[in-house]
Amino acid sequence: MAELVSPHTSIICSTRLRPVLDWLLSEGRLEQNLSRFVDGLMSRATAAGLPIWRFYIGLQLVHPQMVATGVLWKQGSVSEEIPRLHGIMNSPAYIGSPMQAVRLRNDAVRHGLEGDLEEGAHTVLRELKEGGGTDYFALPMRLGRQGSAPVASFATDRPGGFSDEDVSDIRHLVDLMGSVAEIFIYRNIAETVTDTYLGHIVGEQILGGLIKRGDGKEINAVLWFSDLRDFTGLNERMSSVELLDLLNNYLQLVGDALKAHGGEILKFIGDGVMAYFPADDALFLPVVTNNAIAAARRLIGDVEAANEARAAGGADPLRFGVGLHVGPVTFGNIGTEDRLDFTVIGPAVNRASRLEGLTKQLGVPVLASAEFNTVSTVPMKSLGKHPLRGVPDPVEVFTLPD
Repeated sequence: MAELVSPHTSIICSTRLRPVLDWLLSEGRLEQNLSRFVDGLMSRATAAGLPIWRFYIGLQLVHPQMVATGVLWKQGSVSEEIPRLHGIMNSPAYIGSPMQAVRLRNDAVRHGLEGDLEEGAHTVLRELKEGGGTDYFALPMRLGRQGSAPVASFATDRPGGFSDEDVSDIRHLVDLMGSVAEIFIYRNIAETVTDTYLGHIVGEQILGGLIKRGDGKEINAVLWFSDLRDFTGLNERMSSVELLDLLNNYLQLVGDALKAHGGEILKFIGDGVMAYFPADDALFLPVVTNNAIAAARRLIGDVEAANEARAAGGADPLRFGVGLHVGPVTFGNIGTEDRLDFTVIGPAVNRASRLEGLTKQLGVPVLASAEFNTVSTVPMKSLGKHPLRGVPDPVEVFTLPD
C-alpha cells in the first residue's frame, strides 16, 4: 500500500542541509540551466549524507509543444532533461503513476520497494525495484504561483530505505528548491511566450528591455513577404476546420523553410507571412540574400510535394507568391501606450509587399528587387520593369532562373 504522508514541514533545516542551503542562496539560484542546477544540487545533497540514488523533478510548462519538462538524475551520471509532449497525461506512462497520484491528491506518497509490490503497481515502481531501489518518496513542491505544482521524486537503494530523518530532510530540500524552480518556470514562460508570438530575435529584444513605445533601431535586412493564392476562394469552398488545417500545414512549410536558412517570421497576416533575415553587416549581404533564395526554393519544393498528396486526394493545388527586397528598416515598437506591436517599417517593407503582389500578375512564385539581385551571387532572371503601387517609377524585377 502506498503511504500518504502529511505535507507539514518545519522551517528549520537540519545541520547536514546547511551547506546545500548556502549553495542554493548563492551560486545555485543563479544557475539558469535546469539540468546543471539539478546536478549541482544532487551532488551536494548526497555529499551531505542524503542517500539519494535517483531523483526526478517534473515542471509544468506553458509551451505550444510540451506540457511539461522533466529532469532525471541518477547517482554516478549527469542529469537528463526529458520533454513531456502534449498528450503524455493520457498515456500509460502517466496514468496510474506515483506522479499522477501526487498531483491528484496534492500530497506526498511513499512506496517501499524491498518487499512484494502491490498488485497493479505502476511500471516506474517495478523498474526501480528491478534496478535495485529499496524506497520511493514523491511530493509536490509548494510554490506561490497558481497552476499545477512541480513534483519531485526520490528513490534510494540503501537497505531499509529512507529513514525518518531522510524523509524530513527531503521535505526541507524540496522547500528550498521551490524558489529556484519558480524562477525557472517564470523565465521559461516568458521566453516561450515571446519566442512563440514574437520570434526568438524579437523576444530577446523585448526581454532585454526594448519595451517602451518608440523604442527601436535601424537595421539592414532582407525582407520576405509571402501569400497564399486564392485564399478568399478557399474560404468559400472549405469548412472552417478544413481551412484551419490547410492553413496551418501551409504556414508550417513556410516556417520550416525560413528557419532552415536563418529567416525569422515577424508576423502572420491572415494567410500572409512577413519575415526578415538580419543583415547587420553589409559584408554578409550576399550570404543573407542567398539564404533567402534557398528558403524560397525549399518552399517551392515542399509545396510541390504537398500538392502531389493533395492531388491524390482530389484537392486543388496550393499556390503562393514570395516578394524579396533588401534595405534599411526601422525595427521597434509602435502602438498605443499600453498595447504595442514590434514590427519593421520603412520603404523597404513596402517594396517587398508590392513585389509579392506582383507575382500574381506575372505568374511566378518568386520576385526580387534590383537591389536584392545586385547583392546576391545567385543568378536571377530579369522580367523587365514594372510599376509597383506607391512607387513613382517602374522598377526592374527578377525571378528564379529555374
